[in-house]
Amino acid sequence: MKYVPIEALEPGQYLGRTIFSSNGAVLLSEGVQLTVYMINTLNRIGVTFVYIKDEHYDDVDIPEVVSEETKRAVIRQMGEVFETVRSGKEFNTKNVSVTIDSLLDDILKNKDVLIHLSDIRSKENADYIHAMNVCMMSAVVGMNMSFTPTQMKELAIGALLHDIGKVGAAASDDADADMRRHHTWRGFEALKLKREYSLLIAHVAFQHHEHVDGTGLPRGLGGDAIHVYAKIVAVANTYDNLVSSLDKKGRRIMPHEACERMMAMAGRQLDKDVLIEFLKTVSVYPTGASVRLTNKEVGVVVGQHRGLPSRPVVRVVKQDDNQLEVKEFDLAKHPTLFVESVLM
Repeated sequence: MKYVPIEALEPGQYLGRTIFSSNGAVLLSEGVQLTVYMINTLNRIGVTFVYIKDEHYDDVDIPEVVSEETKRAVIRQMGEVFETVRSGKEFNTKNVSVTIDSLLDDILKNKDVLIHLSDIRSKENADYIHAMNVCMMSAVVGMNMSFTPTQMKELAIGALLHDIGKVGAAASDDADADMRRHHTWRGFEALKLKREYSLLIAHVAFQHHEHVDGTGLPRGLGGDAIHVYAKIVAVANTYDNLVSSLDKKGRRIMPHEACERMMAMAGRQLDKDVLIEFLKTVSVYPTGASVRLTNKEVGVVVGQHRGLPSRPVVRVVKQDDNQLEVKEFDLAKHPTLFVESVLM
């Protein structure tokens, strides 16, 4: 499979990854042959990147930390939670807990897999994909930090519901406005009333926009005054927001660029120790991405190394005069060879 921008799609290509709607239903299934109408529809609903099948990379597998079935359940659950809150009713905490149990089971089974945020976003499912990604990344970091099962579950629920304060009546994220209208404060007020939940879960929503140097919102907390759960969710939230946004040139920000920006935030906005653990878990150069190496060869990332996320395996395919040449560069074994740029 290859990871390509929507503008590079051509009719006749085959979709490499299923695209989901906001309720977890399938919009387009893996393996479907794309038509002009399908491509235009993907563009219209806000999809920016997709995976496509490629004969030169048919053997390339993209292992997932969380199964497709579990992802569908999480997206569906978040849709139900958001709709319930919008209607002014109480969401079902037991259903959220069951969904989190499934997600944590998957993470523990796949603890050696690097995180790829490979789910295809649309305008419709973006909020739910964001909640799921922040939850998944936070839980993996918690696992790396040797959290207990209870801590893992508290962290995961807090991460999944970290933006619950944005749902319903209009909230204000204006720094000059009444901070009790800020979505973090509103989220805390909503979650602290859930007797089934630890108060620490509510504090994840409350503190995930605080900065370790004391410049964050809503209360300007810093250092140890910010709970470690919130520090973890702040890192995951920042990363997912970066990779789902555009730079000044209108390009999608790539994972390696997001990591570079976050390293510049260490000790100011983000906790340095948490960030170090996070950077061990995320795929800096996603499998399927086209890259140019410092030897000027252009290829596709086909493999990863746990603990060495910036040193992937890159396959270079050349075809001249009906001659097919395939080479692979394992950057973990080539210390002087680096990824020069990601081609998107």
